[in-house]
Amino acid sequence: MKFRLPILLSVVFLFALGTYSATRAFDPPKSSSGSSPTKEADAEKPQEEATKSDSAKSEEKTKKSSNLNKSKKMSDPFNKLTADEAYVILKKGTEAREKGYTHTKTPGTYICKRCNAPLYNSTDKFESHCGWPSFDDEIKGAVKKQLETDGTGRIEIVCQNCGGHLGHVFQGEQYTAKNTRHCVNSISMKLIPEGKELPEVIKADKEKDSTKAAEKSDKKASTESPILKSGK
Repeated sequence: MKFRLPILLSVVFLFALGTYSATRAFDPPKSSSGSSPTKEADAEKPQEEATKSDSAKSEEKTKKSSNLNKSKKMSDPFNKLTADEAYVILKKGTEAREKGYTHTKTPGTYICKRCNAPLYNSTDKFESHCGWPSFDDEIKGAVKKQLETDGTGRIEIVCQNCGGHLGHVFQGEQYTAKNTRHCVNSISMKLIPEGKELPEVIKADKEKDSTKAAEKSDKKASTESPILKSGK
């Protein structure tokens, strides 16, 4: 009996040791931080998904930006304008007095800054001392006249081709025999000196710059401009 007890205890010990080893063999290995690879993988999934999501959003944003730029180029085929040029030509602003071509006497052709359409000949330019370039005639069919919508009664002049704002026209001031003064913003034009080739005119089939209000008011406008003694 004394010899059987140690043997029995040895058998029980070996059995327990074998059971413990078998259990450990099926346990997933743990990382140095104490967590299992499965848990670490589960923890990395949200981060990977977030990264993929951010990447997809970035690609979508880039694509939208590219499409927007293409859309702008397609909708506005005309010359690129500076902020100051856009303020006058597109938003119908007024340039400061005594700027640009006010006192220029260089022979040549004045073209639209936005679309290159010829507007005025230098031979029709004169000194009116109003502070802006003055012409008593335009190149035939180049300038459109329309009644202002601000209630002032002034006649606005715009480029016939692209609708860009040029200035205003006044009659009855007796400056020249034609009794007409086109008061034009220098920034709306570009002078091509005599002898130099004129650039190609940029045209659009359907230009959307002329607003519906302007079109309606133009129908009501008189064929003759009202007499305004001074001012632009």
